[in-house]
Amino acid sequence: MKKDTKYVASGRKKEWTRGAVNPAVARASTVIFDSVEQMKQATQHREGKTLFYGRRGTSTAFAFQDAMNELEGGVGCALYPSGTAAISGALLSFLKAGDHLLMVDSVYEPTRDLCDKLLSRYGIETTYYDPMVGADIETMIQPNTKVIYLESPGSITLEVQDVPAITKVAKSHGIMTMLDNTWASPVNFQPFELGIDVSIQAATKYIVGHSDVMLGTATTTAEYWDQLREHSYLMGQCTSPDDLYLALRGVRTLGVRMRQHQQNALAVAHWLAKRNDVDHVRHPALATCPGHEFFTRDFQGSNGLFSFVLKQGTQAGIDAMLNEMEHFKIGFSWGGFESLILGHMPDHVAHLRSVTQWQAKGPLIRLHIGLEDVDDLIGDLDAGLARLNAHL
Repeated sequence: MKKDTKYVASGRKKEWTRGAVNPAVARASTVIFDSVEQMKQATQHREGKTLFYGRRGTSTAFAFQDAMNELEGGVGCALYPSGTAAISGALLSFLKAGDHLLMVDSVYEPTRDLCDKLLSRYGIETTYYDPMVGADIETMIQPNTKVIYLESPGSITLEVQDVPAITKVAKSHGIMTMLDNTWASPVNFQPFELGIDVSIQAATKYIVGHSDVMLGTATTTAEYWDQLREHSYLMGQCTSPDDLYLALRGVRTLGVRMRQHQQNALAVAHWLAKRNDVDHVRHPALATCPGHEFFTRDFQGSNGLFSFVLKQGTQAGIDAMLNEMEHFKIGFSWGGFESLILGHMPDHVAHLRSVTQWQAKGPLIRLHIGLEDVDDLIGDLDAGLARLNAHL
């Protein structure tokens, strides 16, 4: 099937829909068995899509897992109550005391906190690496390196990694790789085709698409599925069938929404790139973004999230800009239908680095471009930047 057909058809087996268009919301904690033998059979075959216990999932969960496997190309999909839970659940499923983790330096801030504040307490060592390191990551591998973690593009600063080069090195050393694929979603990047072992999504964002559900997924290959499934179950990870139903609904329009996010964001990015007060735009589809060549080679498209760096600005100017925005809302969790904006002074961005230096002297503004009319968004940004520049 072509991708647009997959968004409509995935997760809709008759055993889940029972003749309806959409899988039903199946709520359950306790599953009733007709006999002791039936209970034994269910216990012995927990790896399948068989009702066993509510935390293992119901038909709603099975339908969504099928959908994610079909869209990402994985064999198994573990479900979590948030994207951060998916990150921690995946890492803790494969790391133990004495192991070494290679973590990209442009990673999502809560992932960095997980490494520095929690994994370190469990005796797991983390080394951060330059997102542009590529195949030279081989020089950082230690005898106890077990996982290389990628996020491409990177959080806030949007560096695009050379994923095939890193996975090739990892496989030659028997090291597994994980990728936070939230930015691209299954629409624009197929991680398993480029050697990734575990693909993580904050489904809260583009999968759901409407800013009303917290949800995470970790999809993997046959080699790692049993361990990911069982360890996630032991950690008590489970999700609400009502949330999964909304996620399935979001999947149906994923392709259409992503194309519009991309179109709107590119129009805004090109407008910003022409402004005299903008130093550069960090949109992976633009040559001014580090790793643009890898984006062109490996991705099928972009989305609504990007950043731009101003030549100069103050915190007072950022505050004046953000506080009076009309169409852009101030908020963290992008990926919904609405436009969002956040501003960062250079010292904040530098604070999020361990081994690479943030060189830009002016503020960084991160945008999520939603589905509003792009002319309204550009007008809003134009007025906001005038307010920011008035504080110079």
